[in-house]
Parts: sequence; structure tokens; C-alpha cells
Amino acid sequence: MKRRGFLVSSLAASALTGTNSPAEPSPAQRGRGAGGRAVYELRKYILRRGPQPQMVIDYFRDAAIPALNRLGVTQVGVFNTTIGAESPTLYVLTPFESLETAMTIPGRLAADPEYRKAGAAYNDVTASEPAYMRMESWLLLAFEGMPSLELPASAATNQPRIFELRTYESHSKKANHTKIEMFNKSEIPIFRRTGLHPVFFGETLVGAGQPSLTYMLTFTDMAERMTNWGIFVADPEWKKLSSTPGNTDAEIVSNITNVILTPAPCSQI
Repeated sequence: MKRRGFLVSSLAASALTGTNSPAEPSPAQRGRGAGGRAVYELRKYILRRGPQPQMVIDYFRDAAIPALNRLGVTQVGVFNTTIGAESPTLYVLTPFESLETAMTIPGRLAADPEYRKAGAAYNDVTASEPAYMRMESWLLLAFEGMPSLELPASAATNQPRIFELRTYESHSKKANHTKIEMFNKSEIPIFRRTGLHPVFFGETLVGAGQPSLTYMLTFTDMAERMTNWGIFVADPEWKKLSSTPGNTDAEIVSNITNVILTPAPCSQI
């Protein structure tokens, strides 16, 4: 317990360093998302063609999502890669109310007999027939400007929708925090006004490619995506913001990764 508490406090302090918040979290913030912000786990499954993609989807549909929901973790997203460098690849987004919740969930799942039974086909695989080739994950802290996940209206009625997952890498934490502040103070409102519908924004606390941030947008289809990105790029407020010295991509963004996703039938997002 002491080790887990130390890790939680360390992550919270790391997330706050370099922002406008105090470097040392308050007692109320220790073990929680800084400032009441959500914590996200973004997981990527690297798969082989054949039974693996369906096995992972079945696991989330029958075992993981029901068990997480029983533990109070809802709005779990499961997405197939439509356009991306690797195929087949599956992404899973799980929102948590705190770092403490994120760190204790694996043990709580392992202690759930209903979960163990429903997830046996996934958890008890052999080395010769694995459920996936590799799994990568990132722990993200929600931005102050968007402290929690926003569920698309189309998800409630299971209407057609696509998602765009974007990751911005920077050459330094200072540059990374400058870009985060751009989003918090100005860019997220511009997104909303120009039809770029956000689902979440998060700063990477744990994972490859740091320093970085990741966010997700949703659209009805690719046609809406193309139209609304065009509106955003032409927006006068965005043009002024992005051309201000100190804010340009050349100064603060070193690489951008962009993936187009579609929700699996079991996805709650």
C-alpha cells in the first residue's frame, strides 16, 4: 500500500510540474486525478490476421467491460483501426476517476470470479496461440480545459460515427506544456466552434513517445471530418493563435501521429 501511494503521489506531482498548478499536490489530490481531472488508460493491441482481433473484442464484450462496469468504470471505448500504420490494430480507452482507481483495477478484476470465468478464453491462452502479439499502453491525465470524457451523442443511439486519435510529440516538457496551454486557453473552444467534436484530451504521464499529448475527435463520417477540418484551418482566430511566436508547430511540435478508428460493436463510446 505504501509503495502504491508513493507511485500515485509521484505521478500526480509529475503531472503538475510545469503547469500553473502547485508542484506538490494537496492531500486531497494525492491518489486522484490532479485538480479533479480524469485519468485515462489508452491501450493498443497489435494483432495478427485470423482469430486474434475477434478474440480481443469478445474479451471486452463478455468479460472486461461488464466487470469494469460493475466496479463503476463506465464509458469504455473499443476501436478498430480503419486508417493507420499498423493493421490489424485495436485501441481501448478506459476512463478512471483517479490514479488510485487506475492502479487498483487489475487486482480487483483478478479477484472477480465472474470476470475470470468470462475472460478465460483470453486470459488462459497458450504461447502457441496468443490472444495478441503485443500490447502497449499509455496513462494520460485529462487537460484542465476538458477535465473529463465527453460521450458522443451518437454513441447513446449507436449511430454511425468515426474517431480520430491524434498524438503530438514535443522536443521538451516546456514545449509540451506550451501546446497544452494553447489547447486549454484557446484551441479547445475553437475546435468546438468549428465542428471538431472532442472526446478527450490527455497529457502522457506513462508511456512511449514522451513528452506528448493525445486527443480524440469524433465525426459522423470522413466527409464531415474533411469539411470541418477545413473550417478550422481557415478560422481567423486559429490562424492568429498558431502563427504567434512561441506557438508555431515548428517551435513546439516535433511529430504528429494520426489514426482513424471505428467503434467495435461492444464499444461504449
